[in-house]
Amino acid sequence: MTTAPRHPEAAGAPVTAGEPVPADTAARLTGLVRALRGHGLRIGPAETVDAAAVLDVLGFTDRERIRAGLAAALLRSDGQRAVFDATFDLFFPLGVGTPEAVRADPPPVPEDPEPPRFGRPDPLRDDLRERLAAALAADDRAAQARLAGEVMEAFGRYGAGGTPGSDGWSAQQALGRLSPETLLARILAALRRPGAPTDLSDLVLADEVRRRIRDFRALVATEARRRVAELRGPERIAERAVAPTADRIDFLYAGRDQLAELRRTVHPLARKLATRLAARRRRAARGHIDLRRTLRRSLTTGGVPLRPAYRLRRPARPELVLLCDVSGSVAGFADFTMLLVQAMSEQFSKVRVFAFVNRTAEVTDLLRSGDDPARLAARILTGAEVTGYHGNSDYGSALGGFADHHLDAVGPRTCVLVLGDARNNHRDPNVDALRRIAARARRVFWLNPEQPSLWTTGDSAALAYAAVVEMHPCRNARRLGELITRLLPV
Repeated sequence: MTTAPRHPEAAGAPVTAGEPVPADTAARLTGLVRALRGHGLRIGPAETVDAAAVLDVLGFTDRERIRAGLAAALLRSDGQRAVFDATFDLFFPLGVGTPEAVRADPPPVPEDPEPPRFGRPDPLRDDLRERLAAALAADDRAAQARLAGEVMEAFGRYGAGGTPGSDGWSAQQALGRLSPETLLARILAALRRPGAPTDLSDLVLADEVRRRIRDFRALVATEARRRVAELRGPERIAERAVAPTADRIDFLYAGRDQLAELRRTVHPLARKLATRLAARRRRAARGHIDLRRTLRRSLTTGGVPLRPAYRLRRPARPELVLLCDVSGSVAGFADFTMLLVQAMSEQFSKVRVFAFVNRTAEVTDLLRSGDDPARLAARILTGAEVTGYHGNSDYGSALGGFADHHLDAVGPRTCVLVLGDARNNHRDPNVDALRRIAARARRVFWLNPEQPSLWTTGDSAALAYAAVVEMHPCRNARRLGELITRLLPV
């Protein structure tokens, strides 16, 4: 693979501060902005013009200064930085093709190109592991970056290239061959003082080494994305290979680390939603125009309504009831929503939370007393009777149990939010129980983490329930925030 200069300075003509932004760089900047918008970042023309001015002032002599300058011009919160960094590396990479350092000293090519079988030596792999262990022990970022390119060059390529689109680069394949996690003990032995006893400092040191290994894995992933972007185009890779921001993570497919990141956004999101609800409440406090009183007032001005009269509302915060499925993959969705509502509890006169798998139990006290948000679902499953004679979801039984035993929690000022995917395992959906709840409540909304195209598939009873109450798709935290501020009564 040949290497061509990516930026003007790579061709021997550095662009300094104050010179016009080259046309190629302008195209890259607009491509970066489009990709960031595709990930939900709100970037307008003003921010784009500011970013161009940043490039004009900073020039192209320092890539990391460019990264920091564009981030300052385009981003609005720290939570967007991870998406920006990954996308920036696609549109403003260090170079193309094989890195110059790797080409100057390429890794030796083994005589047998096939992956070694169990028990067979692999000199190239062993050499890379030795050098990586030394670089991680010394925390040498430059050496780690060079090794990331060598690892991809040696183990990351797949496909024969005979069919268009069949070849590419895989960070997972390269890291699977290298297995950097297994170097932990070797690095610890190199860092530990000779003869020093094992103590708490070793645990801290082990966590530091794990962090360095994670950072190296991120370097390999960045190198893989850069190379794939050369084959497929940066726009396509930015759309498919860059992890979304926390508020756009799909509830149903979020991993443990992503759910932990979501929980960290609960309180900032709660403050934002509380501000929006308070603004709606202030606007609604004025009430609607009283046409009869307005016309009476207009008689003093010859029939011209100069002073409108309003039907003033009595200020009263609504009550909220959550009815949450805490089984299977929807548990993360219910978990996050319960924590969010608990953080917003001051916006409602009363909040009561009920959880179910196939039996319904109130968990309001468990939600208030828990000090570890990550273990909320486990506390509910062990501390409340939410399962009966089996462990599968049964919405019909759960709704029936709520209507029979907890209907006193619902009144004319109550808004009920039902959280779940409505997958009933082909049991009776018990729609009549949902009708009883809806007839007693002020409003009932069903938030479904599945997309509407799946509501008619398999064991889903979503359409049956949607005929009784409003059902809205709610796949991520951003959508959840929009629905809460738009649907909940004030």
